[in-house]
Amino acid sequence: MSSSSSELQISPAIHDPQGQEKQQQAAGVGILLQIMMLVLSFVLGHVLRRHKFYYLPEASASLLIGLIVGGLANVSNTETSIRTWFNFHDEFFFLFLLPPIIFQSGFSLQPKPFFSNFGAIVTFSVLGTFVASIVTGVLVYLGGVMFLMYRLPFVECLMFGSLISATDPVTVLSIFQELGSDVNLYALVFGESVLNDAMAISLYRTMSLVRSHSTGQNFFMVIVRFLETFVGSMSAGVGVGFTSALLFKYAGLDVDNLQNLECCLFVLFPYFSYMLAEGLSLSGIVSILFTGIVMKHYTFSNLSANSQRFVSAFFHLISSLAETFVFIYMGFDIAMEKHSWSHVGFIFFSILFIVIARAANVFGCGYLVNLARPAHRKIPMTHQKALWYSGLRGAMAFALALQSVHELPEGHGQTIFTATTAIVVVTVLLIGGSTGTMLEALEVVGDSRDTSLGDGFEVVNNRYMTRFDDEGSPSESGFRTKLREFHKSAKSFTELDRNYLTPFFTSNSGDYDEDDDINGDQHQERIPFTRRGNFNNRGLNF
Repeated sequence: MSSSSSELQISPAIHDPQGQEKQQQAAGVGILLQIMMLVLSFVLGHVLRRHKFYYLPEASASLLIGLIVGGLANVSNTETSIRTWFNFHDEFFFLFLLPPIIFQSGFSLQPKPFFSNFGAIVTFSVLGTFVASIVTGVLVYLGGVMFLMYRLPFVECLMFGSLISATDPVTVLSIFQELGSDVNLYALVFGESVLNDAMAISLYRTMSLVRSHSTGQNFFMVIVRFLETFVGSMSAGVGVGFTSALLFKYAGLDVDNLQNLECCLFVLFPYFSYMLAEGLSLSGIVSILFTGIVMKHYTFSNLSANSQRFVSAFFHLISSLAETFVFIYMGFDIAMEKHSWSHVGFIFFSILFIVIARAANVFGCGYLVNLARPAHRKIPMTHQKALWYSGLRGAMAFALALQSVHELPEGHGQTIFTATTAIVVVTVLLIGGSTGTMLEALEVVGDSRDTSLGDGFEVVNNRYMTRFDDEGSPSESGFRTKLREFHKSAKSFTELDRNYLTPFFTSNSGDYDEDDDINGDQHQERIPFTRRGNFNNRGLNF
């Protein structure tokens, strides 16, 4: 009887034409609002770049637009209807917005600068992120014990330390691209931010599993679980990348009438990697990142020239749209979400603690890296300060904090989410706006570097160029020296790649002259990089 009555109560709402019409209207208004904010953000970003106004970077402008529109909707009577269609869902973020951004990050890595600084990048992103997470978690727990801030259980403090350690230096990178910087500094900041996201989300999931299962797990089992997640995800991503390389090598798709199929398959492989890892209870972020690195190095050279141009432009376009939409989306939701502002002490001390943790990360790891490097390759203190200042928090930290609201007890998750929201706003708007001035004060951008990205590189029409002199050799001997040093330190992997991996997974024979790649003596042309450093129309051997 009760079942039939509930059906009678629900059926009018389902078949109510006016109710459906209102829902469609609300959906249309929400989508229109999103498109208008995207257009406004891109136009405003272009105007700011054109007038070289670095006090309001593009990411800050997008976040500010979302905050303003969300605040207006929050005080108007349209809040309920628009909120239904414009809300920050962590599932939507992790499934649709984040994958193209992370894939493009791996796909656009500059192989030579990245792998010549690979040891330092791994140290900062893996060991450094681990240190920053632990330091933040311990300080937050001690702050609660000393009644300086809202007290959380120790594991939840470590979860907060993990999610807040995810950096998003999009503002710093955009200023590097506009003003120019040393190529090694750019590689450090960009590479650390890419692997940092993967590390942070793996740590967060590991701590979440420790909390949800048993508290009797020892520290060794926590480390094992983390390594299972990280190594398993990396293996899945590399495996999918190698599989795609073999497919495009032997399938014979690089002909004119099959280019559409070639491009479609190439676009599908990253999502296959992401979903495969998620289906295996691994990290899709780590998987798709390494898929991007492998597909760029091996699969990309098996594509036809037209397909290479298309996929490079396509992923750059999709990642730019997703990145801008994330900051707008985030700002809108911050304005409309209910926050717990009663724990102001937690917010204040959290900001202080992440500054301390970031310093322990950068300067501690910088000291270790410099111990292992020769004198002329040590990371300068100005570069370390720039790396420390580039630790802005963004969409990844926000999405993980939103996820913690559903995973942690009531009050705990809301406190973490509110603190993360405040940290994102402070770092993106305030610190992001002062980044240009700070980097110029450190003398790592601008002045003589206006068109240079370091030894052997320059920027022409928003592209990274390898610079050659009249004799055809790189104009800076330091660049050749750095590449030779890297070749010596990574000789085993370089030979493995040249003699086995490249010939097996690509159509290239791998029989290129070693001195050509390092000295550039045989090259008489500039080799263009796209905006984030990926090669055009050819594979790149590192």
